[in-house]
Amino acid sequence: MATKSACGELRHLRGIAMAHRRLESGLTSSPAVMFGEALRFAREQAGYTQEDLGKILHCHRTVITRWEGGKRPMDADTVARADDALAMGGLLVRLWERVDWHADIEHPDWFQKYVELEEEVAAIRAIQYNRINGLLQCEDYARAILSLGDARNIPERLAERVATRMGRQERFLTGDGPMLLVVLDESAIRTVVGGPGVMRRQMEHLLSVSEQSNIFIEVAPFARPARKMPATSLFLLLMPDGKEWVYSESLYRGHFSDAPSIVTEARRDFDLLRGDVLSVGDSCALITDAMEEYRHEERRAGDSFLAQEQLQRGRWGRVHRGGPRIPSRRGPGA
Repeated sequence: MATKSACGELRHLRGIAMAHRRLESGLTSSPAVMFGEALRFAREQAGYTQEDLGKILHCHRTVITRWEGGKRPMDADTVARADDALAMGGLLVRLWERVDWHADIEHPDWFQKYVELEEEVAAIRAIQYNRINGLLQCEDYARAILSLGDARNIPERLAERVATRMGRQERFLTGDGPMLLVVLDESAIRTVVGGPGVMRRQMEHLLSVSEQSNIFIEVAPFARPARKMPATSLFLLLMPDGKEWVYSESLYRGHFSDAPSIVTEARRDFDLLRGDVLSVGDSCALITDAMEEYRHEERRAGDSFLAQEQLQRGRWGRVHRGGPRIPSRRGPGA
């Protein structure tokens, strides 16, 4: 096996994984999924359960499940140890090296679960702090916010992530789409992302999507009664079967729960906050005011740039402390 060419090895592994895939799983063009299938096939051929392999690699069985599903990348050292434990002769390592993990896995594994629920959800109610909710972002705002992450220096990756975020919005931007009720803390509107021009376009986008019959945007103003509220953004996802999930995020992690007590507490927090928010109409008025403020800032920034440019042009013809005169760029007859 070790003497095969790289292409031959890849074809061999692809054949193994395709043959092993259950019919109900369907076909895939994802290299990450193909790698996961090869890992699962090798594990089963070696006679190990996921729990057995987890003990060898010092991880939980659920981590093995995500690796085999192509939903979480393995690190190089772990791949090498798995390859050795499963007697693959370096084959898993070679395949792993040929997967572009950043391009193939669009979301962290915890956020992937949220995206999967979002694709089926019947209604979403959300409290959003500091930034505009991803389902309400315009393309310029999404690009600006995503460029703050690790995709900023890789244009292709940034473009893919922006396209993915825009794609998530599609089913909500139709009249018969799922209900989307978002309470935006005023901090989400006042926190400048990408400059006043981007924020002006984002405010315009909020006003536009709020005209959809299934989308409701309410603003929780700074000037509201002080209450003990969630310290982070909170999402209530109602599924078609009536089941409800609570989702929130902390630093680098997402948290899910369908426990009745937690769902009840999240509903209470949401309802308490809504008692202090602006109506849909008043929220649109506040967003309109913010839009005009950003428009003013945008114009002022443009005027400042123009003034600076004119100042620089004025300096072209000055005489500098007895030095040679700097010639003007204008022609003799200008």
